[in-house]
Amino acid sequence: MMRRTLATGVAILLSASTISAQQPRQAPSYARQPQQAASEANQPPAARVAAQPRPSANAAQTAAQANQVAPAQPFPALSEQENAQLQRVLLAWQQQSQGTKTLECKFTRWHFDVFAAPNGLHATRADGVVKYAAPDRGLFRVDQLVFYAGKDGDKPYYKPQTGQYGEHWVCNGTQLIEFDRSKEECRIQDLPPEMQGKNIISSPLPFVFNLDAAQIQDRYWVRQVDAGVPGIVFIEAWPKRQEDRAQYKLVQIALEETTFLPQALKMYAPNYDFKTAPKWDQYEFTDVKRNSIGAGFQNFLGNFVPEKPPASWKIMRDKFVAPAEPPMQQAANPSSTR
Repeated sequence: MMRRTLATGVAILLSASTISAQQPRQAPSYARQPQQAASEANQPPAARVAAQPRPSANAAQTAAQANQVAPAQPFPALSEQENAQLQRVLLAWQQQSQGTKTLECKFTRWHFDVFAAPNGLHATRADGVVKYAAPDRGLFRVDQLVFYAGKDGDKPYYKPQTGQYGEHWVCNGTQLIEFDRSKEECRIQDLPPEMQGKNIISSPLPFVFNLDAAQIQDRYWVRQVDAGVPGIVFIEAWPKRQEDRAQYKLVQIALEETTFLPQALKMYAPNYDFKTAPKWDQYEFTDVKRNSIGAGFQNFLGNFVPEKPPASWKIMRDKFVAPAEPPMQQAANPSSTR
């Protein structure tokens, strides 16, 4: 299974005896696979970094320099008209999303991997919730996780697997807390003072709900592509940072064109290839509610005070360290106006 960009954890234990057939929900058609880009862009990130000249320094210095080398832009430079349209979309998205005080929604995540399920069928399906309170409180919890278990005639069916659970993490403004029930571990990372009151963690989901137009262009090569569906704005974001590229190759975001509320998000594995390694995660967001809690704000904040894990669990504590930003990335992005 591809490495997750979100913290790994657990929410609800599924009984291994639950084996009733479950029909797969249809994934949104507009969050489709990307068009084939230039051959360089289709190489795994490690191959692109390896192709860069490396100085004859010690290993630590070489690794640090490789982390700061941004690969070539994976699609042709945007025209003046395309860039102007992109800036209008990003600024409108920013204006809408940065008015968010609270947000909650349900999600379904399909994981596709031809080595775990037949081509065209998802290998796993996770159902859960996302909650967010500006600027630094968030919750991501998988409530049900099922795996492809074969076919009954021509119909696929899915069931839980013993010891396999979904992620569960909470950020309460001062700590990032991850629960891993499969290992009976709880990892607590203290946020340094300079990170408190800012975006909760460095991952695609927070920027989907609280976009900063300048930051996304610093961190990603961004373009708008045709959604193929009326009323949907479709954005592609290709990561520049090596830390991001080690986790995913491309992020696609489908937004409702008037509210810019997220409809779907698709994340491709680092080694994704249309023919040889078609592996990706696809999220669909439903029951999205923005700033809808009214007088229940304090109760909503209670979502980010997690229950203590059982006494038998292993508790690990450390400090959260944000990834360093490569200094040369802005110059490498011709589509940014900054």
